[in-house]
Amino acid sequence: MDFTFSEEQQFFESTLADFLKDNVTAEQIRQRWESAEGFDKTTWQSLAELGITAALVQEANGGLGLSFEDCILLMQACGRSALPEPIIEHSFIAAALLEDVHAIAPSQTTKDLLAGVAAGEKVLMTSHVINPHTNMAQSADAFLIQFGDDIHLVDKSEVQLKTMKSLDPSRRMSSLDWQPSAKSCLLNGVKGSELWQRTLNRGALATAAQLLGLAEAMVSQAVKYASDREQFGKPIGTNQAVKHLLADCAVQIEFAKPVIHRAAYTVSVAPNRADWAVSHAKVCASEAAKLAARHCTQVFGAMGYTWECDLHIWAKRAWVLDKEWGDNGFHKNRIHEWLLQPKALLGPEFTFGRRYLGDANEVV
Repeated sequence: MDFTFSEEQQFFESTLADFLKDNVTAEQIRQRWESAEGFDKTTWQSLAELGITAALVQEANGGLGLSFEDCILLMQACGRSALPEPIIEHSFIAAALLEDVHAIAPSQTTKDLLAGVAAGEKVLMTSHVINPHTNMAQSADAFLIQFGDDIHLVDKSEVQLKTMKSLDPSRRMSSLDWQPSAKSCLLNGVKGSELWQRTLNRGALATAAQLLGLAEAMVSQAVKYASDREQFGKPIGTNQAVKHLLADCAVQIEFAKPVIHRAAYTVSVAPNRADWAVSHAKVCASEAAKLAARHCTQVFGAMGYTWECDLHIWAKRAWVLDKEWGDNGFHKNRIHEWLLQPKALLGPEFTFGRRYLGDANEVV
């Protein structure tokens, strides 16, 4: 079995990465901090033209019909660039939830909104009970909001925003004040609960992918600095202490990659059974990103955390995302719950999604 990404998946990622490298620089990110919304509409439209907003929307609804596995490299690329625009929240979390809702309870409202989401004409955000504060809510046209097990579709005109301050200047966080109604409810009961569980898994895994990209970017910046910065007539990167710091980061990143990619496969084929795989990915990615932030800041020395040094843009994003869609305590608890169940599918024979233990007729 071939576990490498296909040429199409890698080409899509490289196309996005090239665009972000040219259009989302540290200087441009700082310029967004000075703007009222922090949201660049030109960049958003360009991302839509690349097909990012349409990635998880089905072809029948105007999208590309890709899987979460197809898109995991795109999320890493967004992390590497510290992209301020909420393309992850819109394309890979909210759009996927709306697609799920439309598949169960199709309506003209959801179909029209999916078409607008895919084209990048409508910005859709979610508010989940474990992640209630919404990034860039002021730029959203509509929200999918959790109320118990219910899924509510609420227009921006029906929501009052309360601004929340974030450590990361690129993130404009808000809490939502709104009133649920029968008219706004798209789905409820068991089906609604299942879709919110899927959304939690997608949100946590998308965050993990971004954290991995952030860690890669920080190590890349630190390696370049350690090669350019000289002390006593030689680059500081020739010192073993510096090498060990960056090598530790590189090891953590390499350990996290297969875990995240395996979780993307699980979310694609069985999003309701992906809890443990997603939590494993989130914990590994968080640890890699936090280690990279600490060690790379140390490589830069006293200036590493200063406002003038670009590294802090990536480090602050990592510290913020570490707590989003469940912190390490939450995700470690989900892993423990899975490991302690009597029929946990442990061992290499279960690595890629085998659903049976013992008798082939016994479904676990």
